[in-house]
Amino acid sequence: MSNGTSVSYSNENNSCSSQIRYYINSKIASKSPIVITENAIKKIRELIKQKEGTAIGIRIMVKQKGCFGFKYNIEYAYDIKLLDVEIKAEYQNENFTILIDPKAMMFINGTEMDHVENKISSGFIFKNPNEKGRCGCGESFYV
Repeated sequence: MSNGTSVSYSNENNSCSSQIRYYINSKIASKSPIVITENAIKKIRELIKQKEGTAIGIRIMVKQKGCFGFKYNIEYAYDIKLLDVEIKAEYQNENFTILIDPKAMMFINGTEMDHVENKISSGFIFKNPNEKGRCGCGESFYV
């Protein structure tokens, strides 16, 4: 990959041996609007591989839902829509695409996306500095 912004990631302990590089081909963003942790990248890569070449990546959206107004939504991306913010990610010599719905940009700019697994559940979580609050179950938020 060439052209674009390159952002290296290191985890909280600064012990990350791999780098994640983002290349953003968008007039909307001059730097990566979202930081994606190594755990999230691994899970995204795994999910895309399960689609056996049909999905080009994932699309991150924010929908009006829930008791606090907004909810993060992730789906497989099969094409790039006109105003999508396209992030080309490179991790361990593999490339994939993360698309951000343009309507979600004002809600997620500066957010960290992580993937967590425990004995009870697993899923993507978003640490958003723009959030003003969350509902009791943690599913929806407001800004």
